[in-house]
Amino acid sequence: MATEPSRIARKCERAVITAYKELRDVGTADVTAFNSCTTLYRIHHPEASLDEARRLVSEWIDHHVVREASGPTNGCAC
Repeated sequence: MATEPSRIARKCERAVITAYKELRDVGTADVTAFNSCTTLYRIHHPEASLDEARRLVSEWIDHHVVREASGPTNGCAC
């Protein structure tokens, strides 16, 4: 069962996962979708380094898309 975006509490996390899923659904390559989502995260959090953004986005994709887990994730306080 796929995670519904409304169940993700953080606005930036929900935006990242929604964007990733939609990009992949229309055939965007994984790396391109990941890079786009990293950029999206940094729009929400311009203070974040590229490495921090990549780490969080990869953790969120793994949690919500790969493992389809529903528990809380690490990340920002927004």
